[in-house]
Amino acid sequence: MAERVALRDGAWLELWPELVPDHLVWLARLERELALEVERYRMFGREVASPRLVAWHGDPGSGYVYSGVFHEPRPWTPGLATLRDRVAGATGLTFNAVLCNLYRDGDDGMGWHRDAEKEIGPTTDDRWVASLSLGAPRRFALKHDGTGERWQRALGEGDLLVMRGTTQTHYRHALPKTKRAVGSRLNLTFRHIVA
Repeated sequence: MAERVALRDGAWLELWPELVPDHLVWLARLERELALEVERYRMFGREVASPRLVAWHGDPGSGYVYSGVFHEPRPWTPGLATLRDRVAGATGLTFNAVLCNLYRDGDDGMGWHRDAEKEIGPTTDDRWVASLSLGAPRRFALKHDGTGERWQRALGEGDLLVMRGTTQTHYRHALPKTKRAVGSRLNLTFRHIVA
């Protein structure tokens, strides 16, 4: 059963601790299966490299623009399809794409952002993003745009966090870098892309 966290303005979270207890087996498998790569995009007029490795997979027609770059999905790998089905079974939600982010160590991270692109649905009142974390725990943080109110938790080791409702409208989230020695963490953010 999921833990539900009520947020402000029609936003909420659902958390399944250790949904994937054999997360290290899955981490090793997906590191072999996925074509993870450094992504390059333009920021403030210059090209920069993403501070993590990424791969985009999904159904045909689930192309997606983020960081100003269009991403055509690669087909589902057997491992990703199995984990998608496990996440869908737990949540009762449907997903047609996944963004895979490998944070190799504490030097890799993700700054404050929201996943509010028009393609993410199914509706603007309930954009769901299911974040499955395999490997080492890392601090995940949410911040309300208006009040600055924060929610944070260490996620890893097979934890599933689903951002629901208007979370992407009223909150930003981040995975801060850390000076602590940490192992690798693969984060799979399953999405419902609408045309």
